[in-house]
Amino acid sequence: MSRTLKLTLAYDGTAYVGWQRQAEGVSIQGLLEEALARFDGTPVAVHGAGRTDAGVHALGQVASARVATVHDPAVIRRALNAMLPGDVRVLSVEEAPENFHARYSAAGKRYEYRIWQGPVQPPFVRTWSWHLPHQLDIEAMGRAARALEGTHDFSAFQSAGGGVVSAVRTVTRARVERRVLPPGVTGGGADADGGEAGGYLVSVQLEANGFLRHMVRAVVGTLVEIGGGRRSGASVPQLLESHDRGASGPTAPAHGLVLVRVDYPAAAR
Repeated sequence: MSRTLKLTLAYDGTAYVGWQRQAEGVSIQGLLEEALARFDGTPVAVHGAGRTDAGVHALGQVASARVATVHDPAVIRRALNAMLPGDVRVLSVEEAPENFHARYSAAGKRYEYRIWQGPVQPPFVRTWSWHLPHQLDIEAMGRAARALEGTHDFSAFQSAGGGVVSAVRTVTRARVERRVLPPGVTGGGADADGGEAGGYLVSVQLEANGFLRHMVRAVVGTLVEIGGGRRSGASVPQLLESHDRGASGPTAPAHGLVLVRVDYPAAAR
């Protein structure tokens, strides 16, 4: 007898080649499959909701796996975390319907991209934010981001090699916000906005029913050009209509990107 498990994970992607197992390098998928195989006593295939790239982080990645073990989910979670490195944590293990698949059952995802805006980037945010010392117009970036909401062809924000049939996606939420960090994280003492570092965190948030290859990072690169005054915010609708990746901004660095959560319809949980 076998059962399907739904696993929710968080990880710091700095040291890894990404979610997907690769010919060389350590992947999150590979680590999880090896840990589950040791616990289950037989090879286990793990499927992830999203193939995060090298350096990309996750607060709520979801994976599914068929296992033979009869142990309670809480026992499985403790055992996996005992075998996994400290920068990869299994937050929860749940029983799932037999046909549950982390990727194909998903209804949507939320990503966040983090930018440190200021002359000095504090060391504690270095591995999960893109440092931009020049001033950004956050309000202009926010207005431009909202133009992405709705159902559009996002070819202009898709890197080659994705292998998808259609580039049409529905973005349900696109926001750019100034984010307050806990005191001490920035090295600024009581000033949670950056204190002596003279900066703050900019959060770009996108929710959609699906994402194309490097889509969030291409959107962020374009928004940064808008925030820096190098591109008009009014150009976003024209970019969508162009379907031309060469017309939009650069691909932002991977290490600022975080997969925040994956959403599922009630019947798939």
